[in-house]
Amino acid sequence: MFYYLFQYLDQQFDLAGAGLFQYISFRAVLAALLSLTISMIFGGKLIDMLRRLQIGESIRDLGLHGQLEKKGTPTMGGLIMIGAILIPTLLFAQIDNIYIVLLLVTTLWMGIVGFSDDYIKVFKKNKAGLKGTFKIIGQIGLGLIIGLALYYHEDVVVRNYVTDPTYCENLSNEACFKDVKSLSTTIPFLKNNELDYKAIFGDNLYVLGYIALVIVVITAVSNGANITDGIDGLAAGSSAIIGVTLALLAYVSGNKIFADYLNIMYIPNTGEVVVFCAAFIGACIGFLWYNSFPAQVFMGDTGSLTLGGIIAVLALIIRKELLIPVLCGVFLIENLSVMLQVAYFKYQKRKRGIEYAREHRLFRMAPLHHHFQKGGYHEAKIVSRFWIIGIMLAILTLATLKMR
Repeated sequence: MFYYLFQYLDQQFDLAGAGLFQYISFRAVLAALLSLTISMIFGGKLIDMLRRLQIGESIRDLGLHGQLEKKGTPTMGGLIMIGAILIPTLLFAQIDNIYIVLLLVTTLWMGIVGFSDDYIKVFKKNKAGLKGTFKIIGQIGLGLIIGLALYYHEDVVVRNYVTDPTYCENLSNEACFKDVKSLSTTIPFLKNNELDYKAIFGDNLYVLGYIALVIVVITAVSNGANITDGIDGLAAGSSAIIGVTLALLAYVSGNKIFADYLNIMYIPNTGEVVVFCAAFIGACIGFLWYNSFPAQVFMGDTGSLTLGGIIAVLALIIRKELLIPVLCGVFLIENLSVMLQVAYFKYQKRKRGIEYAREHRLFRMAPLHHHFQKGGYHEAKIVSRFWIIGIMLAILTLATLKMR
């Protein structure tokens, strides 16, 4: 909104300082500051309202230290994050940008799915929440929207610079390019690292194969974030680290100078995604003001599913979905720990009986953070160490820009 207002004021009245709003970096800073302010100031008011409405978390006794003390802590705090993302984005981003539109849709869509789950848990007193089938339907629905939009929308292109002298004869060096409708992605750690999904799925299954991939990515990352949200500050802090990394990748991918210098894929219009990322980072850090140990509020599925969905769509937009296992390594190991725990239990039950399976689990408890809690680690230490691992994985992800 402000982008268009100050563009008009700059063009019509030559207003001093109005031109600053043309810079992505300036608007990103404003978006981050506003997002932090909304999270920290209005977050407290929302928490008070949640307490008055007695919207508290019901705790199932898992035998974890300090667990029952959290009973009644307000949940649905993800609403704070959603507001802190949407408002700065609407104010400072170019809202006619297809990537911004898709990210706004993702935020609202996954927010509704997560809110439905929390609503059923809190108000309907059903601890199971929204049935898993409906969650999957919601994730598949979003995957269809994102996949179809990225495939068909005319603004979703990759810019290839042309060396053919005939084509470039009447053009300057900077203008000698072609915008190509392509869904090519980036393979990490390889020198010639662009992969066209057509080579995998073929011409006939190109659309279906790509949409299926999008659905898998969105479902996996959103569920990973949801599982990670088990102790105070872990999901929000991990998401902030991932958000910073994706913001840097989006900036260099959408800047022709950096893209040319790093010899990476240049994706026009993705620079604007940095403004959204800044709001996302601000929302996560601002939420930690209340969610760090001991938490005054839980994000609930309203927040965790939304964070995971946003991260997945950001990665797809900037063609870094194949880096997700590295960048979102914390989410991945949390997810895998649950899957391995269940598979190992079923194997032991089949081979040696239910009693042996109960006494000889692969982990003390899953997800993995509960395994360390059962081992006597304080949850603040667990969160700090997971953040450190997340930072290491983020650095490794950024290193792939040159490590080929």
